[in-house]
Amino acid sequence: MAKTRTREYSIKIIVFIVSAFLVAMSMNFFYIPNNIFSGGFNGVAQLISLFFHAMFGWNLQVGAIIMAFNIPVAFVGWKWAGHEFTIWSFLQNFFANGLQILLPQVSLVHQEPILAGMFGGLLMGVAIGITFKFGFSTGGMDIVAAAVQKASGKSIGFITLFINGAIVLISGTFIGWQNAMYTIIGIYITTIAIDSIHTRYQKLTAFIVTRRSSEVAKALQESVVRGITIMPSFGAYTQEPSSTLMMVLSRYELREMEILTKTIDPEAFINIVNTVETSNNFWNEDLQSQIRYERIAAQAQITEALNLDEEAEKFKN
Repeated sequence: MAKTRTREYSIKIIVFIVSAFLVAMSMNFFYIPNNIFSGGFNGVAQLISLFFHAMFGWNLQVGAIIMAFNIPVAFVGWKWAGHEFTIWSFLQNFFANGLQILLPQVSLVHQEPILAGMFGGLLMGVAIGITFKFGFSTGGMDIVAAAVQKASGKSIGFITLFINGAIVLISGTFIGWQNAMYTIIGIYITTIAIDSIHTRYQKLTAFIVTRRSSEVAKALQESVVRGITIMPSFGAYTQEPSSTLMMVLSRYELREMEILTKTIDPEAFINIVNTVETSNNFWNEDLQSQIRYERIAAQAQITEALNLDEEAEKFKN
């Protein structure tokens, strides 16, 4: 168990570093030098930098503006998106923006803005996707998205679409509509890349074939807090009995489920399928937190009762 956790932590640090470099490269080597705008808070920071340069002649670093944005966003995330998620996301964003400030702003594609939009969007999408997959984000709108998701169980797709639409319209006014169209290409490719790697709001159904169904189900119910259906099954090839666990979970819980299952039963077979819709009883974050709290409180009461019984026995003796 400890070895598995250490390995996961090491991979998470590698993803942390790689994603930060991808974000910095996307901004400094493709977007900024070619006057193409990223989506979300990165794009807003680019617009602010462009505005101050046009109005006052100030050359504000985009990375520094994004850092300033993420300070209040971190407070929102700390309250609504979870402490660990927010800390990792804030540090990743801080590191990425530091790299943006240090790295030169040099275009790797000369007089090919459409390639800049495509490769910039691809690098940004890969960075966001891999951080989501390992339980944190690149900061900015991602933290806001996680906060809204955990507070209400809903996506902020409309808000993100509105912000990105505003970025395109304003950028078109400032730098011309042709570059605004390249911005749309970049944002679209970023979205495709994220969806290819990780879709945070997607519901999935996991089928877990294992011979240690009771242990796996208990661990998953305690940690992931999802309902599980256990069905008897029989291996056609092995000719041996087993059990199949079926559970519906959110995409961001997938990694934890896989780690727990493989820790208990390394030979377990896991099949993941997309879930189009669930009728009811799909617990949101608030209900999961309430269930965890009730379990901890119940365990504390049991422990307290046992301690009282032990004290009573000692008093009798």
